[in-house]
Amino acid sequence: MKRYINLFILLIAGAGLLAACNKQLEEYNPSGLTVDQVFSTPEGFETLVSAAYSYNRWWYGKEEGYSISEMGTDLWTSGTGDKYPDLTQYINLQASNGVMSVLWRQLYSAINLCNTGIGRIGNAGFTDEKRAMRDAELHFLRAFYYWHIVEMWGGVHFTVTETAGVETTANRTPVDTFYAQIFRDLDIAVQHLPVSTSDYGRATRPVAQAFLARMYLTRGMNDRAAALADSVITKYGFSLVPKYADLWKMDNLQNKEIVWAVNYMKNLVFDDRIDATLYPNGHSRGANNGHLMFGMKYDDLPGMQRDILNGRPFNRYMPTLYLLDLFNEKADARYDATFKSVWLCNNTKTAPAGMKLGDTAVICTKYVVSNADTAGKKYRVYDRNICYYANEGGKDRTRYVSLQKFDDPSRASMNEEQSAKDAYIIRLAEMYLIAAEAQIKLANPGKAAEYINVLRMRAAIPGHEADMQVSAADMTLEFILDERARELAGEQLRWFDLKRTGKLSAHIIAHNPDAAKNFREFHNVRPIPQDQIDAVTNKAEFTQNPNYQ
Repeated sequence: MKRYINLFILLIAGAGLLAACNKQLEEYNPSGLTVDQVFSTPEGFETLVSAAYSYNRWWYGKEEGYSISEMGTDLWTSGTGDKYPDLTQYINLQASNGVMSVLWRQLYSAINLCNTGIGRIGNAGFTDEKRAMRDAELHFLRAFYYWHIVEMWGGVHFTVTETAGVETTANRTPVDTFYAQIFRDLDIAVQHLPVSTSDYGRATRPVAQAFLARMYLTRGMNDRAAALADSVITKYGFSLVPKYADLWKMDNLQNKEIVWAVNYMKNLVFDDRIDATLYPNGHSRGANNGHLMFGMKYDDLPGMQRDILNGRPFNRYMPTLYLLDLFNEKADARYDATFKSVWLCNNTKTAPAGMKLGDTAVICTKYVVSNADTAGKKYRVYDRNICYYANEGGKDRTRYVSLQKFDDPSRASMNEEQSAKDAYIIRLAEMYLIAAEAQIKLANPGKAAEYINVLRMRAAIPGHEADMQVSAADMTLEFILDERARELAGEQLRWFDLKRTGKLSAHIIAHNPDAAKNFREFHNVRPIPQDQIDAVTNKAEFTQNPNYQ
């Protein structure tokens, strides 16, 4: 969905933020248009709805979103280039964290824009059909953004009305109130959204139902979660891509497995890399930048130089051994589709004697490799003992098996930070996982195994189908979390998964020794940004989350 984002609309959205500073802005309005005028025409109101979608770009496919949703879990630890070890390893995580401030500000801007649209849509001049559809989109988006807020920060500020001007007070609202509104909004969305759209990236009825299934699961409404997930699986023509690896190909992004995605544009100009309002100083690097985050540093090794195919390695995050060990790569094709373990020589000038272009130059492996195994080999090996300590904490944080789902070999240059790769928000595979988890909780493990086997048969390497088959006896919550890791690693759901299941603490302690040293139970919610705490005048009522400073 191509979103031309109106700066005027974004400024109106930002006006609803709780004050972050006392600086006065000099307003300049060369057009002479007022908010009431813009929002009272169908054309003007469409810019509001488009802008409401744009806030997904702050989270999905962005470093800030990865840092807060995938990191600090059982699956990932710090690479050498990690900018936010307070999130990745909980090292003195406090309210001053920059990710908290950025995402809090943008999520509440999104909420205010949705509130503004919902309150004003009756005067936009739409036909009844168009009004109901755009209103449903705004209700859906408000539910979606409020879910991020309430899960991250708990019972914080809540409102469903437009904020005009600057507010200096904030409220503390119970989590249950947030979820009651989320369900009301999603009920409206499901009722009035169209079944399909020609404008890729807009919310539709199956999108709303898929997210509602996720919400039902989150709140323990397992019968509804199971039924709704199954409805998305069976009713709308979605289907799993036959080969898991094909999900991540640049020429196959809009496939039948994708329920909803942030549609980044091939023309990078439309992805706002130089938009001073959306991304000041290029802060979020415009389009999808997942391809930068998970790659190890390869370009200073013998036989290697930076190129487009191998990517620009920011070296931010490395997988935990727990994540790598979850896979039986001899049977499960998802391992090789998910991770890059071999780098081929692309620079004979620095290569060992006798190494040719295309020969293996570097191998990273989760196994222990002996000196006898590498004797006489020209390539370098970084094995389990080099990359990880005996307790499985990160050791060599520069070389490691690297996530490659988000790689983009279609980028125009080797140093291009932006990628036009869509950021998947909801895949059909998640519906199978939701249905399975709900069925386990409903004491139907046989039915749960049926859903899981659909995913595992898709992932099975030919000839190893029997190795991938699971039974009712295998169906436990721990197995589901393992399967979600194998299927969804890196897709910005893990922190939510562990919190939903009450496993965040246990899994970090058991599987991520780097984070376990600093993790405490109060980390189940994030610190409210300090600039927000400083700005409010009712500090006795609006207090910091416990144990943060």
